[in-house]
Amino acid sequence: MKDLEFASPKEVRNSFKEEVIVKPTAGMARGYAQANLIVLPEELAFEFMLFAYRNPKPCPLLDVLEAGQFEPFMSTPGADIRTDLPKYRIYENGKVKEEVTNIKEYWRDDLVSFLLGCSFTFEDALLKADIPIRHIEENKNVPMFKTNIETNEAGRFSGPLVVTMRPLESSLISKAVQISGEYEEVHGAPVHIGNPEEIGISDINNPDFGDAVKVKENEIPVFWACGVTPQAAIMRSKLPFVITHSPGYMFITDIKNEDLSNY
Repeated sequence: MKDLEFASPKEVRNSFKEEVIVKPTAGMARGYAQANLIVLPEELAFEFMLFAYRNPKPCPLLDVLEAGQFEPFMSTPGADIRTDLPKYRIYENGKVKEEVTNIKEYWRDDLVSFLLGCSFTFEDALLKADIPIRHIEENKNVPMFKTNIETNEAGRFSGPLVVTMRPLESSLISKAVQISGEYEEVHGAPVHIGNPEEIGISDINNPDFGDAVKVKENEIPVFWACGVTPQAAIMRSKLPFVITHSPGYMFITDIKNEDLSNY
């Protein structure tokens, strides 16, 4: 990831397209926004749009592509969402069928794509404020957890809120809340600080997605809403066919982080 830390978004996307590198994208192309990807049949598009509207914290919309379109020309002209992510998930009937490095084989003219904001976006601002990001330090994927917090149902979409976790010293939490709160379009401020069991997480060392990271004795776990939330809804609803990014393996846009900040 260090090799791509200050690479341009296009350079990073090309490394994925050519399958030179397949890694979680935290810390890559610093200064540019990353996005979650949801691709589903047109018949489900309105229901998912409504789900995102009713759950803006975990599902902040950055771009929507029309049926069959694979170039996100509003946010990232010239890119191809079929090839420009490091890893994708293919869901069938609510279960992961396989993970692949491009989705050309699965592409159909009736597929509608959604790009959702990602908390990796505000990590750059946290780092600039000398707030450490443990999963970047440990060269791991961010830990993600299903919670006991229910999302607002829309059509066939319902499920638990998924959160990312970053352990922080208590003296840094206020600053982290303030900084991330300026990024409402990419999940904003934390949804929970402290005891994981209060939001239904029984084991902080056993994430549902991503990797476990070290939580030191003087640190408090801080939880942000996560764009993997729709994948939890896909699992619960047992939808017949959906394509997503693999958790932590994001689409890197040409949108500058600063353009998504309210600061």
